Amino acid sequence: MPGSYTSEPFTLSRSAGKLDVGDGMSAVSVGTNRRRGNRSKAVLPVRLRAKDSSGKVFEDLVHTLDVTADGARLGSIRRELNILDEITIFYRQRKIQFRVVWTKKMKGSSEFQVGLQALAQEGEAWGLSFPDFKREPAPQSEVSHTSANA
Repeated sequence: MPGSYTSEPFTLSRSAGKLDVGDGMSAVSVGTNRRRGNRSKAVLPVRLRAKDSSGKVFEDLVHTLDVTADGARLGSIRRELNILDEITIFYRQRKIQFRVVWTKKMKGSSEFQVGLQALAQEGEAWGLSFPDFKREPAPQSEVSHTSANA
């Protein structure tokens, strides 16, 4: 079935000892796409440390909805975050710094989804093998300055 996902979006690469990304989603809107790479559906449990919109530091267990080589979309966020704030994600033994680039309050829920962009790093953020990954700094104009309300 075209466009569908397998139950396991990642497969173990025996040669590199890393997970390989499979069945990535690619953006279809060329004019409005600001993503620099393909995203892959991946529900990964992560720990989030951040400041909420009122400035209070918190730490919560959340999960990714999809990931790119240098970003992610998180779900089950129960506090509003400020755009451009820096946050920390803990995934396995990794501590990854991100910038919030958009937020969206989910209709009929008290939860938010959040779009993240990884800050400077040696390799890609997740320790996964993304084909043709090259770290390119995002122009500041790519950061959304308003939150999306749904």
